Amino acid sequence: MQRTYEVMFIIRPDLQEEDLDKLISNLESQAANAGATVKNVERMGKRRLAYLVRKFMDGFYVLLTVEADGKAIHEIERRLRVSEPVIKFLSVRVDEEQKRLEKIKQIRATKVKRSASEPAPAPAPEATPAPAATA
Repeated sequence: MQRTYEVMFIIRPDLQEEDLDKLISNLESQAANAGATVKNVERMGKRRLAYLVRKFMDGFYVLLTVEADGKAIHEIERRLRVSEPVIKFLSVRVDEEQKRLEKIKQIRATKVKRSASEPAPAPAPEATPAPAATA
């Protein structure tokens, strides 16, 4: 069963740009060999880490959106774990969240259609202030 995952990993900041490109393309090809399809690769750039990770305070963030089964994700995680330039990674399944958001969008769209077909309520008449009583 194909599910959608987001795999975010952080690469050492001292890695050269061409080595970074080679690492990402290598990971994409390994994912394809494992039976996954890479939908999107987003390079988020060099960012400051929240805490010290393997003696680094910065890192290159990369987000892969992958459609795969569990075995392929397990293989991708194994490759990330043994890859020396990768200092941290996280895999998250997002297809359930996407389904939930689609359902909410559909509900909102039906509410908008319903409110557009109903006539707008008449504006309330302005209340005039009561005259002040004189003594």
